Amino acid sequence: MNSAYQEYVQHFDPALPDPIFVAKKYNDEKIALFCALFAYGSAKQIVKFLESIDFALLGESEKEITKITAYYRFQKPIDVAQLLITLKRAGSLEEIFYEGYKKEHSIVDGLRTLINYLRSLNSYSSQGYEFLIGKAPTKLNAGAYKRYNMYLRWMVRKDVIDLGLWRKVERKDLLMPLDTHSFTVARKLGLLKRKSCDLLASMELRDRLKVFDPDDPIKYDFALYRIGQLGKI
Repeated sequence: MNSAYQEYVQHFDPALPDPIFVAKKYNDEKIALFCALFAYGSAKQIVKFLESIDFALLGESEKEITKITAYYRFQKPIDVAQLLITLKRAGSLEEIFYEGYKKEHSIVDGLRTLINYLRSLNSYSSQGYEFLIGKAPTKLNAGAYKRYNMYLRWMVRKDVIDLGLWRKVERKDLLMPLDTHSFTVARKLGLLKRKSCDLLASMELRDRLKVFDPDDPIKYDFALYRIGQLGKI
């Protein structure tokens, strides 16, 4: 599987729409989180929306940010603006995540700390905004936290695809960012037995892939996702 992955990375098509290619233009942890949190729905539409955002607004006043007119699916312009405001108010996202992660090297504890921190920065609430920020994980079967785990992959790993902006989190601890595509492909390949797409499934797949690479099991995520996205299996 290592050689297959290496061949794939050498020939992956950056022309195919993916939010990480927008994030890579800025190489910034906050902009990358914005891109990751909007990564649901059609990849083409996600990228079109992200490319419409003027991220220079993060350096402007909050009043100026609220003038934004961009919207995506059920996120209204005010939801988009409030997420930018939250990120503008944030300190180092890596340091916040690390505070939760460091004791047990737990990605779930890190996510819990990060999400609670983001929620503490802004009292704004709406259906669209709450969907983006999400709730801190309390149960491992409550959901896969795909967008956050994808963001962590971007931040922690570094190669031709991922940004590698963080240094304090170990690659071997990352959880698989499961979505419909990667979940279905993993089950068809016999890599995953769990029938529910949740954090427990993310852990199971991560641990299964450690057989191929114990230090960097999540490197296979992009390939699994693309195989499903392109309908190759």
